[in-house]
Amino acid sequence: SASSLAFLPQPLRPTEDDWAKMLAAHVHLGTKNLDNKMIPYIWKRRSDGLYIINLAKTWEKLMLAARIVVAIENPADVCVISARPYGQRAVLKFGQYTGANYMAGRYTPGTFTNQIQQQFQEPRLLVITDPRTDSQPLKESSFVNIPTVAFCDTDSPLRFVDVAIPANNKGKQSIGLLYWLMAREVLRLRNVIPRQHPWDIMVDMFFYRDPEEAEKEAEAAAEEAKAIEAPTEAFGGVAPGGFGEVPAGSADWAQPGTQEWGAAPAAGQEWGAGDATAAAPGTWDQPAGFGGP
Repeated sequence: SASSLAFLPQPLRPTEDDWAKMLAAHVHLGTKNLDNKMIPYIWKRRSDGLYIINLAKTWEKLMLAARIVVAIENPADVCVISARPYGQRAVLKFGQYTGANYMAGRYTPGTFTNQIQQQFQEPRLLVITDPRTDSQPLKESSFVNIPTVAFCDTDSPLRFVDVAIPANNKGKQSIGLLYWLMAREVLRLRNVIPRQHPWDIMVDMFFYRDPEEAEKEAEAAAEEAKAIEAPTEAFGGVAPGGFGEVPAGSADWAQPGTQEWGAAPAAGQEWGAGDATAAAPGTWDQPAGFGGP
């Protein structure tokens, strides 16, 4: 695959890290069905029936699509659409970093053709995730002559598609990586980020996240925060049995005593007989044991 991209300029050629990312995200894995017009993009067929996509063709079309996006003067005139849930976060992040307009979820029919509609738009370029799930905006783009770029799997129909990017458009890692690669190349061509340094935005930001998994992660983070705060509260005397709690029955050292340490003993009293004197009945003038009334 690398030798087939020798015609590309050196800055546009993929690095070893780019090849590794595409293989790890299964961008090259197609389906068991093959459309007649997708034959030029197929490398071979596995023993289990899956068609393998030529990643050199995928990279070549990605660079072409990025150059088309950069050719649009106003970034807001580029519309990115994904009805597939796995691509909704990817199109949102693509629009955030490139300035393109995005539509995630259900597409309202007539957005490109019905001028009376409140959400009417006239984009100059359309980028869709799947020609089959996004068939309605693809069909309307043909009515108003909007050029279309689409991520196409081995079984995707290519009617009304102007630039087909052969790739796996059914996996969440694959879709996120494709939009991340295209957004990075768009920013490089606009000279927003340098080509010599890696992009500081992680590819994980473009991946789909299950809402239930996100809630579980948030709850786990909250429990960890509570566990970290608990010892601090105990040290400050809030929790029972902490360092700041005074044990029951213990005397307060700051409380002044009834007798000074330096005071002389009373008349007729020995230093060692304090406890016996305090326990026996009588007065200070008449100690116990020396007679009585």
